[in-house]
Amino acid sequence: MIEENIGFLLDIIRLIVGVLILGYASYTDIKTRRASNMLWIIMATAGGFLLIIQYLTIGFNNPLQLLMIPLMIGFAYILFQLRLIFGGADAKAIMALSILAPFHPTINNELPLWSSMMPFPWIIFSNSIILFLIIPLALLLYNIAKHDLELPYCLLGYKMSIDKAKKTFVWPLERITNNGRRRFVYMPKDFDIEEELKEFEKRKIQKIWVTPKIPFMIPLLIGFITSFTLGDILFHLMNSII
Repeated sequence: MIEENIGFLLDIIRLIVGVLILGYASYTDIKTRRASNMLWIIMATAGGFLLIIQYLTIGFNNPLQLLMIPLMIGFAYILFQLRLIFGGADAKAIMALSILAPFHPTINNELPLWSSMMPFPWIIFSNSIILFLIIPLALLLYNIAKHDLELPYCLLGYKMSIDKAKKTFVWPLERITNNGRRRFVYMPKDFDIEEELKEFEKRKIQKIWVTPKIPFMIPLLIGFITSFTLGDILFHLMNSII
């Protein structure tokens, strides 16, 4: 009974710490598209401290799950280098979350509702990606309403004036090639947004396709909460279908 109470308390603390830090990071991400590195230092430190407490009190039911910490850290780093995660803060958040919550929570033996064989840090990431993938559908519906159906642009962004693009958190989805043609581009490393927008202005182009700088912190926050409450969304959907 004492072990269950300690485990419950540790899970609740992990949930609260994660929600508070990710919630604040989401706020700053919306306002400035930035999140302080100190947030992830605090999260990782809190996670390490909770792991020490757990080890000294109730121990670890499956110590092998701790291997997910270095694996998720390496995974997040690779995603960032491959430009599949576009913000350094996003990668650092995933790394810190793997330290904060490396084990499956059991809140009153009731939550999460859906069990899963996948490691918990992966469940957090997977749930966040599922929520993030709703965005292309929303963009498609928006472009259908605007009668702008040009693939792949309509799944990734929308048309915007050059003047507005300069003042908004967006990336151009187009660039001018050496031969003067417009071509699709999706955030390459050598992309200078200001220079590209100036190039469009020189050619009297008033509107271009852009993609919004959508803060990943928001789906990461929701994914974190759903992982503690619902569980593994993808695993549950696959079990339901199969």
